[in-house]
Amino acid sequence: MKHLVLIFIGGGFGSVLRFIVSKYLNDTSTGIPYGTMLVNITGSLLIGVVLGLAAKNHFITQNHTLLLATGFCGGLTTFSTFAFENQTFLKTGEFLNFTIYTCASFILGFLVVFSGVYLVKYI
Repeated sequence: MKHLVLIFIGGGFGSVLRFIVSKYLNDTSTGIPYGTMLVNITGSLLIGVVLGLAAKNHFITQNHTLLLATGFCGGLTTFSTFAFENQTFLKTGEFLNFTIYTCASFILGFLVVFSGVYLVKYI
């Protein structure tokens, strides 16, 4: 039960932060969802750091990992919104925005997860 509460608390904070960032940074004039991209990239970096710390001599506990990685990062990042925004790009014929947003999100997401783990484990 304690684990569920930790995930619930972390997820709540992550979701609220995602809402605030997306509200102010998603650009309605160009249609580019900068806020969603920012929270997904930031969450990817943070999960890399958290899981790197967890792997490095068990620097953080399982409870910390559940609160931060599963809860906060899970609430902060959003694949469903990413998928919906891409569906909207395709539906409206914005193929260039779709390509840029999708490629940038995947490439940057992977790079920052690996960077976060690397920074924690090797520096």
